[in-house]
Amino acid sequence: MRKFFHSIANRAASMSMKLLFGYAAQIHVLRLENADRKGAFLLASNHISHFDPLIISSVVRRKIDWMAMAEFFPTPLLGHFLRAVDAFPADRHRADRKTIRTAIERLKQGRIVGVFPEGGIRDGARSLLEGALLRPGASTLAHMASVPIVPCVIIGSDRFYSKKSWRPVRRTQVWITFGNAISHSPDLEKSAARERIEQELATAFTILYNELREKFSLTSDDLPHPPRERMRVVGTPRCGVRGRRSAPTLPLTLRRFAATGMDSLMCASMNILQSRHRLHGRSRDEMERYVVECEKLTAHEYYAVRHDVDLVSRIGNGASVTWRSPIETDFPANNIARADFFPCPRGWHAPTVLMLHALMSASHIGYRRWATRFNELGWNACFVHLPYHYSRVPRGYWNGELAITADLIRNAEGLRQGVIEVRQLIAALRRRGCSDFGLLGTSYGGWIGALLAMVERDFRFVALMAPIVNVEHAVWESPATAFMRRELRREKIEPSLVARHFHLSSPMHNEPLCNAERVLFVAGEFDSIARPADLEKIHEKWRGSELLHVPQGHFGYRMLRETMARLKERGL
Repeated sequence: MRKFFHSIANRAASMSMKLLFGYAAQIHVLRLENADRKGAFLLASNHISHFDPLIISSVVRRKIDWMAMAEFFPTPLLGHFLRAVDAFPADRHRADRKTIRTAIERLKQGRIVGVFPEGGIRDGARSLLEGALLRPGASTLAHMASVPIVPCVIIGSDRFYSKKSWRPVRRTQVWITFGNAISHSPDLEKSAARERIEQELATAFTILYNELREKFSLTSDDLPHPPRERMRVVGTPRCGVRGRRSAPTLPLTLRRFAATGMDSLMCASMNILQSRHRLHGRSRDEMERYVVECEKLTAHEYYAVRHDVDLVSRIGNGASVTWRSPIETDFPANNIARADFFPCPRGWHAPTVLMLHALMSASHIGYRRWATRFNELGWNACFVHLPYHYSRVPRGYWNGELAITADLIRNAEGLRQGVIEVRQLIAALRRRGCSDFGLLGTSYGGWIGALLAMVERDFRFVALMAPIVNVEHAVWESPATAFMRRELRREKIEPSLVARHFHLSSPMHNEPLCNAERVLFVAGEFDSIARPADLEKIHEKWRGSELLHVPQGHFGYRMLRETMARLKERGL
């Protein structure tokens, strides 16, 4: 059955790509026979756009198993699709043994494995087409698997970042050429073989690139450009404070359409996962008892933290620290809290930023990159594994699946767990000599960050990106919780009962303890989950806070870039 599904998915994907780019592009191909050769080989291409693997696969008759960014795979629907078409994850920032083993296994089966030796989208002087150094991965893999490398150069695919390239009748020119296979040099030892392969591959890329330029008389506009240039970015300020919005890099309607599509896809996947968790006949009574107990508490009592001497000593012992969570749950894996530290040269006396990730966060890799940016600015960085995520995911569940379900008690206790654990970290870091803290939270992490701002005073900044601040909307109106609502109504858990917990769980219904002027709310203009209107309301309520608008939906990477730019402008 699985093989049948793979076959159908591959055929559907192949046909879709051929139809799509047959309609949108006029593709000129040289020496296609080099890519249609029999047997296993690595297909190594330059990388100028996200469309490259799709276009190359549409012209090569054989199926290509592409290495794809590891960040894509934890997302349920997208991850399933990528695996269905036999793509496999690759960490672009370190050597991954599992990726290497997978690639070698595929090659041993006589398949084609597609790789981008540049490790990401490159143009200009950063591109191997202009003489930039190759990463050693492709040459090492070819030698280990004893297979040749077929070089490929693609030009013109970056034009698809412009909406004009998708207009009817207008067919964008794309040029592809495949070089002769490069031997894996079996007669040489590993280091010498790798050196020869890299030299021959670099030479091949240069020759193929020049060949395309000369044969088709390519102009400077035909050659690779950065995606932002193809999108025709307007030279306006990078970030928009309330009343000063950043100009979108794509036309508004197109960006809204893309954002809405991505949000809808992610909401659908979240509802599918929520459907695995149903309430029972005692759920309403349990909720009533829980709310009655919570009504007696203030936020400071609910999120009270005790000093943990053991945590203080553990922080100084390594890059990661684990400790027993003060909140016990039914899942042992979730009861072990964890934080990863990225120290700067200044030591523990430097300010520390606490990074709180989104619900079902796809990967920690992006946060690691931003941790490096903070290190360069003289900050220590701490990536917190929030409840039911990453190292705390119980066996048999998706990353973050248990954090938000129809079980509102577990949801609330997860938030409480996250807030108290971060407060424990802050207390321990204070005892290690750190006196200044920053908070960078996204979505679910932004929700926890807003709750922290209600009970912690000492923050240099609190940057909350698309945070969940209106719990009433999150439960009863959000497209991400449609199945949850059905379960709550089935068990007769009414909005008035849920609202009795808002004094502890809903930032919209509370005031910050920290200075509101240090709070930066970041709203996605097309976000249907953390609605801009809700962030505008809490921005007005938390007087002195700042509101930044970014042209994206709830899911996307632009928001973090814009937030970092604004924090730098504010002097962190």
